[in-house]
Amino acid sequence: METQILIVEDESAVREMLRFTLLHNGFQVTEAADTATAEKRITETPPTLILLDWMLPGMSGVEFARSLKRRADTRDIPIIMLTARGEEDDKVQGLESGADDYVTKPFSTKELLARIRVILRRSAPTTSDEIIETGDLTLDPASHRVTTQGTLVELGPTEFRLLHFFMTHLERVYSRGQLLDQVWGTNVYIEERTVDVHIRRLRKALEPSSCDTMLQTVRGAGYRFSAKA
Repeated sequence: METQILIVEDESAVREMLRFTLLHNGFQVTEAADTATAEKRITETPPTLILLDWMLPGMSGVEFARSLKRRADTRDIPIIMLTARGEEDDKVQGLESGADDYVTKPFSTKELLARIRVILRRSAPTTSDEIIETGDLTLDPASHRVTTQGTLVELGPTEFRLLHFFMTHLERVYSRGQLLDQVWGTNVYIEERTVDVHIRRLRKALEPSSCDTMLQTVRGAGYRFSAKA
């Protein structure tokens, strides 16, 4: 299946550079200069991944990312945020808006392509279809669903992979670096702080069922998932 990438960027020169690079590397491309046009493109040709500029006319990229992650039809589309804002707090804000990765301008096309491929690999369905049960949680890799006592738990693709890893590696403590290697994959350009953002998202999703207490912080060491909440 062809990989369709939507570029949401108001600067035409940047958009043209991205379009040329992506087409040259075998991706299909659609473009939008603002979020209203991006909405139309998503409806017309659902993207596999979105490259989203932070500073856009009208609604910002951060606001748009939040709106996409709230919708059932778009929440699983990976988003890479493109921005000139490189401070740590800005990166955290971008990730907490729902972005899966964050690239600071100016960036090399080689680095961007590497990040795109990493995101696409980790967003792919898991290869094992075996249903996993831990406490009140049930994870079904085949349908990509997590339920607790029959109620669906809404998770993004990264949170799903993180939970899948934890549920198949119970009681062991993993550092942020180990989780990056195991869940995000090696040779990624992601900071360890990113793990904390996704842990918070996962806990928030599990909180209504009180399963968030299964995901435990081990001070000075990392995180552990335990059936004994």
